Amino acid sequence: MSETEAKATFAASEPAQDEKLPGGRRRMVLNMGPQHPSTHGVLRIMLELDGEIITRAEPDIGFLHTGIEKQAETLNWQQVVTLTDRMDYLSTQANNLAYVLSVEKLLGIEVPPKAQWLRVMLTELSRINSHSVWLGTHAMDLGAMTVYFYCFREREDILRICEMFSGQRMMTSYFRIGGVALEPPRGWERTVREFLQGLPAKIDEYENLLNSNPIFLQRTKGVGHLSLERLLDLGVTGPMIRAAGLKWDIRKSEPYSSYDKFDFDIPVYSESDVFARFRVRLEEMRQSARIAEQALDGMPEGAWKADAPQVVLPDREKMKTQMEALIYHFKIVSEGFRVPAGEAYVPVESPRGEIGFYVVSDGTSKPYRVFTRTPSFGNLQCLPALFDGKLIADNIAALGSMDFVLGDIDR
Repeated sequence: MSETEAKATFAASEPAQDEKLPGGRRRMVLNMGPQHPSTHGVLRIMLELDGEIITRAEPDIGFLHTGIEKQAETLNWQQVVTLTDRMDYLSTQANNLAYVLSVEKLLGIEVPPKAQWLRVMLTELSRINSHSVWLGTHAMDLGAMTVYFYCFREREDILRICEMFSGQRMMTSYFRIGGVALEPPRGWERTVREFLQGLPAKIDEYENLLNSNPIFLQRTKGVGHLSLERLLDLGVTGPMIRAAGLKWDIRKSEPYSSYDKFDFDIPVYSESDVFARFRVRLEEMRQSARIAEQALDGMPEGAWKADAPQVVLPDREKMKTQMEALIYHFKIVSEGFRVPAGEAYVPVESPRGEIGFYVVSDGTSKPYRVFTRTPSFGNLQCLPALFDGKLIADNIAALGSMDFVLGDIDR
């Protein structure tokens, strides 16, 4: 069914605006969005209301469609990394990592330990960044303005670290097929360590501010409940299912990029409400800081990119002095590299849940097909069930607790 047909079907099934219900109530249809400030992106939700009770909710997506998956077929394998940044713009490193791991699986490349640990450290910092933005905006949606400024204070520190490594604050494109784009800059250890040392006290500050706020507690506890079985049926992953009692995290269940060498816990709660999702993400920030600190302390020595001259750009000095390196550099930059025919899929744990790239190669220098399994798209499918039978006053709290990014949905 096309988008136009779907809208027509919804409109045809809408009751008349003046339809009277028992008890003198009236059923009405309300458009929420696509410009509503609390929808966390350009999303339209068609709500059917019986008084203040939501009897039906239908998300209308596509306002942010960019055609990234199709556009990837026109670029060489390395250039696609820049597109993955722009899907979930709060979790660029996890997007990059899922893509490069899939391509590396096709190529059969072994990435050096230092590059793997750098990837882990920066991905966990990205998770803290994403959860900080979520917590600040979610608290502000519920009227807690102060937390917003505190969270963006820490986010700014992480963006400076990203800029230090890659030259870019948000769309870093720092992870590349075969390793990372650049050698870590001077002084990065001190900058990262100073941030990580101060972070636990700041997370405690967030928790104390909100746990002692009776309005926040009343608007989150027992609100937005959905059973674990229903969440799994709808394809929900990430903090939402961990807040419903399922101890599932791809970093533990299917380790990648040396995650099996790190010691960390998976936060799990069973209430499956807005408050439980808040607690899961808050604890995940602590665990991400713990992982990043381990990566910092045990960072291996050695190369930061694989020894694969036909795939990875040679060092600048070698390119200037060795003819073979110059040839490889010219060919990779001008036409890309060829990937053996085949298909691969590698999932990773992003701040929102499972993200994976299914890549298909026909043996050329461009992907034949790139399909993305994004967590926000799967998580949004639970919106009708999450809203059904709930008060309209609670829908903003429930919506915010999902933590989706519309660029990740529409792509």
